[in-house]
Amino acid sequence: MKNSILTDHTLIINELETSIKLHNLNFILGFLPKGSYLVGGYIRDIILRRETKEVDFDIVVPLNAIEIGRSIADNIGSKFIILDEKREVVRVILNHINIDIANQVSATIEGDLCSRDFSINSIAFLFDKKCLFDPLNGLKDLKISLIRTHSEVNLLNDPLRILRCFRFVSELNFKIDLDLITFIKKNKERLLLVAKERINYEIGKIVKGVNALDAIVLLQKFNIFGSDNLYEDSFFLDLLKINYKDLNKEEKDKFLPLFLIAQILDVVSLKKFKFSKSEITKIKLLRKWHFFLKNKNIYQLNELDRFKLHQELEMFLPSFIFYLPQKLRLVWLKRWRDKEDKLFHPSNLINGDEIKQNLKIKDGPILGELLEYLSRELAFKRLNNFDEAIFKAKQWIEQNAPKCD
Repeated sequence: MKNSILTDHTLIINELETSIKLHNLNFILGFLPKGSYLVGGYIRDIILRRETKEVDFDIVVPLNAIEIGRSIADNIGSKFIILDEKREVVRVILNHINIDIANQVSATIEGDLCSRDFSINSIAFLFDKKCLFDPLNGLKDLKISLIRTHSEVNLLNDPLRILRCFRFVSELNFKIDLDLITFIKKNKERLLLVAKERINYEIGKIVKGVNALDAIVLLQKFNIFGSDNLYEDSFFLDLLKINYKDLNKEEKDKFLPLFLIAQILDVVSLKKFKFSKSEITKIKLLRKWHFFLKNKNIYQLNELDRFKLHQELEMFLPSFIFYLPQKLRLVWLKRWRDKEDKLFHPSNLINGDEIKQNLKIKDGPILGELLEYLSRELAFKRLNNFDEAIFKAKQWIEQNAPKCD
């Protein structure tokens, strides 16, 4: 990335104008008053030659952001949202592009740029002059892959920016300035002042970045989300000692985020930060089976325990792999990848309706227990076809159904 970034102003401006046309954004320029400028991640990503699925187009106008945004939205028939009525910050949504428009808050453009989070996001493109304005040396910091802030007050004004540092580590593979690290350690508790949904959103971005592991290691190291003894919990692993190469790319994209979230947050924090019931349930199951296997030799699990493990972890087993002994991880992954493996993907040769029809039993706990028994028999290769399933079901009912006098 360092070698391929754009550093020449003329090339950057050419790429910006080409990209704006490519995204069909040049038509909105006619709605903007003199003195308007583009700023933030759009410019940063152009300089880094970074392609993203989500495009955020941040515009600052001298005055009347709400009026201008509404005019643009009405003209193109798109969604219009007022994000902050008092400060006049609005969003126009065009397909996959968020066009955010805000009023300039300082007397000068430089004043506005000096109030932004990091130098790499403080480079402006002045529409009317067609030039870049970089008073905080953001270009230099992009070149050396450094996250640096002009003023710690900027971070205190919105403490979520503390967490955003780690997002840029994850997404851009950048380093955090040493002074900024000192500030983060001293002020991490201020994250408690931030809306929980915003923290949830940032964590979601962090764990999906290309360099998510580096960011998570730092979050652990600085103990961003916990008390001093949080990471003494034996559930948290030494992430730098794990070999992640056993997972293929699709598995990493789908299952590593859950594993990484589980490595920085306990269950109480998951609830506090508004994670979904599904995510919390999955992480509770990861914890349950990790501690189960800490107290019981995995090679000596009985059939019921082994079946239950795969039944409960089937849909996200790769998130659990790293809690297994090293020599078992790839073996389990290979079996899990085989959708026909009936232990790793419990299923049945017969469904409840067929059992009710053939054996004349009704809905209820007995039917559920019978289906699980048949699924377990199939998982351990003691069942081969429908007729055998009916036969075994009859035997099971004779032995387990309640007897009537």
